[in-house]
Order: sequence, then C-alpha cells, then structure tokens
Amino acid sequence: MFFAPPPVTQATVFARLPEAAPRPDMATAWENSQPHGIPTRSLLEGPSFGNDGHLYCVDAPNGRIVRFTPSAECEVVVEYDGWPNGLKFGRDGRAYIADYKHGIMVLDLETRKVSPLLERHYAERFRAVNDLFFAANGDLYFTDQGLSGHQDPSGRLFRFSRQGRLDCVLDRIPSPNGLVMNLDESILFLAVTRANAVWRVPFMRDGTASKVGTFVQLSGGTGPDGLALDARGRLAIAHTGMGSVWVVDARGEPVHRIMSAVGDHTTNIAYGGEGNRTLFITESSSGTVLKAALDVPGKKMFSQ
Repeated sequence: MFFAPPPVTQATVFARLPEAAPRPDMATAWENSQPHGIPTRSLLEGPSFGNDGHLYCVDAPNGRIVRFTPSAECEVVVEYDGWPNGLKFGRDGRAYIADYKHGIMVLDLETRKVSPLLERHYAERFRAVNDLFFAANGDLYFTDQGLSGHQDPSGRLFRFSRQGRLDCVLDRIPSPNGLVMNLDESILFLAVTRANAVWRVPFMRDGTASKVGTFVQLSGGTGPDGLALDARGRLAIAHTGMGSVWVVDARGEPVHRIMSAVGDHTTNIAYGGEGNRTLFITESSSGTVLKAALDVPGKKMFSQ
C-alpha cells in the first residue's frame, strides 16, 4: 500500500549537548556492545518535560542526565555509573530511567540521587531495558530490548503495576523500543526497531495482550525508535536512520513528515512548549535537540 507524500516541515536546532569529560581511547563495554554506525561518544535520548518546565534527556555512554531550560541552556543534573537509555516522569515528580546496564532506576531531583527500582524479573536480570511509558492509572510499561533483532527475537514488553506487580506482557520481539498508548489506553503502540515497524498491541479486559499486529510498516533507515501521541490520537514516529519523524493518523495514514536539520539519528521525541504544540526531537549522532511547531498539541501525560 502506498500513500501520497505528506507535507514536510524542516526542524530547527533548539539546543546542543555539552561535551562529556574526555575518556580514554579504549572502548567501553557499552561501545563494544553496539553495532557499527551507532553513536558512541554520546547518545542523546529520552526527552521528557519535568514539572519545572525543563526538558530532561539522557546520555547513555556517559551516564548523564541533563536538562535544558526553555532558553536552551544545558545543565548536567547527575552523572552516575549507569547507561541511561530512556526517561519519563512519574506522578510523584521523580524521573524514572530505563538504564541499559542496571534496569529501571529512579532519580530524585531534590537529592540528585539515582536509586534502583527494578533490576530483575523474578531472579533473572533484564537483557537491557530501553524505554518506558506511564499509563494514566500509574502502571509503568517498559521495553527490554538487549541486542535482540531478527537474528534473536528475544525482546520483551513488561508492565509494572501501581500495586507493585511485574508481568511480561509480550515476548519474542525483534528489538522492542519506544512505546505509547492510544487515547483511551486500550491499545499500546510499540516501536519494533529491527522489524522496521510499529506494532499494535490491543489489551483484553484482564490486561493480557491479544491479536498483536503491525500498525505501520516502515522502510529504509534503521527503524522506528521513540513514539509520541497528540491530542487527536495521531502517532509521531521517530525514524532513526531516515532523519525524520513521521506523523500518522489513527488509521495509520501518513499526514506529516518532519525532517532533521543536522543528522539521520532521530531517536526520541516529546511534545512541549507553549500549548504543548512543539515537538522536540533528539538527534543522537550530533547530540542535538531539534524542534518543530505543529498544528495539533501533544496529548497531555498524566504527570504534566
């Protein structure tokens, strides 16, 4: 199935990640675990707006959480022994981190202390968690990607309920990545990077996943990474390797394309700014945050 090319918007530069402290030339364990072509000196991802109005991001190989003010000034909030890969704010105002090295971690902004929340599923360590999403009822969904792909479709989708129960919702996924729910939260959209697709994960009344299928099939680049939803239920898809963010309507038809101004590693996205009408995009290879004004505001998260 082919669609007419959607209207195109050129994103502009909002801010840049400051250089990390110089490291020895020897590769780190994180770098050695990544395929060729993945940025390794820094990896800007996980944009999420805090209650203070600042945009928070992660930098995996350097173990940093940074924040950008509305005027694009950058501050390193914390550096710790970890590989933060995704970040979302909870209703309690704390930042929840998908840490590739440790599991799900929590950052208290007052003390600037990072503490573990989930390090294992039963006695088994996670493969390497990637991204996370809070449902309106407080349930935390997160992806356990590791190095999964078509050669090893062992990725998983987890749900950590507000009552403290951890369940594997879906397994045998070739590289689960970004995730977001539809407007009434009956369906979860899941970026499956190595399949170059966004899956549709419907839920039964008891919370189990059923009739999982492909919602959007992409081509080219590396694959979809971060996802975000707007107030009309339209899905924004950061397409890594294509230097683009695609916006598709609730039926999956492309209605907008946002082009990167600096590179092709368009990894993660978040709505913010005045009226929640600006889409902020991390371009990881350059350590840049891009922005693009849109006509429809993003869906308000319960923590906002």
